[in-house]
Amino acid sequence: MNNQVSAEPLNYLNHKTGLWSWLTATDHKRIGLLYLYAISTFFLTAAVLGLLMKIEKSSIGPTIMTAQTYNALFTLHGIIMIFIVVIPGLAAVFGNICLPIMIGAKDVAFPKLNLFSFYVYITGACLGLYSQFANGHSPDAGWTFYVPYSAEVNSNIILALLAAFTLGFASILTGLNFIVTIHRMRAPGMTWFRMPLFPWSLYATAWIQLLATPVVGITLLMVVAERTLHVGFFDPKLGGDPVLYQHLFWIYSHPAVYVMILPAMGVVTEIFPTFSQKPVFGYLPIVFSSLAIALVGYFVWGHHMFTSGMSYESRWFFSFITFLVAIPSAIKVFNWLSTMYGGSVDLQPPLLYAISFIFLFTIGGFTGLTLGAVATDIQVHNTDFVVAHFHYIIFGGMGFGFFAAMHYWYPKIYGRMYHIKWAKIAWGFLFTGFNVLYFPMFIMGIQGMPRRYYDYDPKFQLGQTISSVGAVIMFIGLIAMIVNLVYHVRRGAKAPANPWHGVTLEWQIPSPPPHENFDEIPVITREPYVFDNPYTKEK
Repeated sequence: MNNQVSAEPLNYLNHKTGLWSWLTATDHKRIGLLYLYAISTFFLTAAVLGLLMKIEKSSIGPTIMTAQTYNALFTLHGIIMIFIVVIPGLAAVFGNICLPIMIGAKDVAFPKLNLFSFYVYITGACLGLYSQFANGHSPDAGWTFYVPYSAEVNSNIILALLAAFTLGFASILTGLNFIVTIHRMRAPGMTWFRMPLFPWSLYATAWIQLLATPVVGITLLMVVAERTLHVGFFDPKLGGDPVLYQHLFWIYSHPAVYVMILPAMGVVTEIFPTFSQKPVFGYLPIVFSSLAIALVGYFVWGHHMFTSGMSYESRWFFSFITFLVAIPSAIKVFNWLSTMYGGSVDLQPPLLYAISFIFLFTIGGFTGLTLGAVATDIQVHNTDFVVAHFHYIIFGGMGFGFFAAMHYWYPKIYGRMYHIKWAKIAWGFLFTGFNVLYFPMFIMGIQGMPRRYYDYDPKFQLGQTISSVGAVIMFIGLIAMIVNLVYHVRRGAKAPANPWHGVTLEWQIPSPPPHENFDEIPVITREPYVFDNPYTKEK
């Protein structure tokens, strides 16, 4: 056994051993894995809470919990998924692991700041969870912390607000690190338009993290000041305006949707050319559409507030901008499909998740236009239609993008292969369960089923039952996927350096990567995604 260990080539996983070496690591790949393990744990916890909520709603009346418990699970599910899992998600995990390698760097620009941002994230996550149970108060304010409720409720709102502020601070530090890394540490010869498209998506995302996150941070501190110092910002009793809170919250929280989705778009943009073995179609349009989504995304927040009493002019402006932001998203979908057209398509698990991403994101996008139109938004506002749309965008987008990234870069990260057949079976359960779970909610929403409700009218019984069955199917797929990936970390077949025949830089180094990625910094002499070089051949 000792001989086998000593014979193992040095890489970032065995460069140093022991728990302390991981907790103090400044290697971007190890920090990415720390994020992966933390985010996966929180995600699985929140998924269990979601499953319990759907089981509760499988029949009319109390099933497995009380209304107060349901409200508590709803709030905790939202806080974990949005602030702790989805917003950091892809950028923190695969941005950290892959970005420096893909641009030919040995690490991020600020390795110690990178580690510090992870501990800031963990501090915020733990504080957020503690805030929901401290002093015996169950969570009941919702994940949006809407005023005046969050200004008056007696639960631990101040702790929860400080937790969200801390998590936002970690996001700002990560975004700053990525921007400087991309600007200053690209390999010689890697001009802006020779850079792979996943780093481009991270670049657009980082600017949103840097510019939009401080807005919500200040807003949350204003609520804290209102509760502690009785300064009237939002509370009508103190002369404040609760609609102002909604404006400030959504000025950040809608761009945050693109913090969630842009890295997923970058992931699938890497997957389609690799598994089609042809250059990506429309490199420049994909680049500029990412930047356009990031830019226009700052100006669409008002469509969340069509029922709040805003002026006629504001309604048509925000509706128009909402429709406008769909254009760069549609450009991406067209280019992804065109990349596969005429290619040598290999339906491996990463591509299955990437194709699922297109299907689910398109449904989410079209239903988003329904919500962007004032008349239909007023009809379905605060119904299950909104919940279904939200999950098709966030889970169908970021979630399936995360699964695609995990299956794509897994051989590179661990130097092992997972079981391909079981990965495809798990995908089948996840994809089927997802649609059975969420699509009936569109129909129930149009029929008037309110969101967040513990109980419902008998006319929604069939839809709720079907939806609950979908939750069970999806959870089975989720467990199957996790077991397959975890089991093969140590027991899987050894992965070659380039199992998918990719052409970006991460596939040109050993699996797992060395501690400093490259013995010598590579010199880039060609355009990206050229599939006529020897690296596409199996080694």
